[in-house]
Amino acid sequence: MSKKFLGLVLLASTSLLSTQSFADAKAGEAVVKASDCLLCHQVDKAVVGPAFKDVAAKYKGADSATIAKLAEKVKTGGSGVWGKTPMAPHPALSDADRINAVEWVLSQK
Repeated sequence: MSKKFLGLVLLASTSLLSTQSFADAKAGEAVVKASDCLLCHQVDKAVVGPAFKDVAAKYKGADSATIAKLAEKVKTGGSGVWGKTPMAPHPALSDADRINAVEWVLSQK
């Protein structure tokens, strides 16, 4: 295979990944807006729970294992990480929805 061909394959792959990431981000935003997340969180200010931008800053550079842990935390709820106020569990959200929502939260700046 030529270097030019490999370059085109790499470029196409990168474009597909970027498109997929954008689609996942939009899916995550939709999950957050359709659920009760915004009752306790806002992007740029703490309400009952922390601001999404603060969550993103805390977990900046999170790997897939951390994202999975955070998605599980969304499912089970709990307290202690951001203070004593508990986060309500969200077991009705699918695994994919929870992961998309977490990835969207972590994308906030």
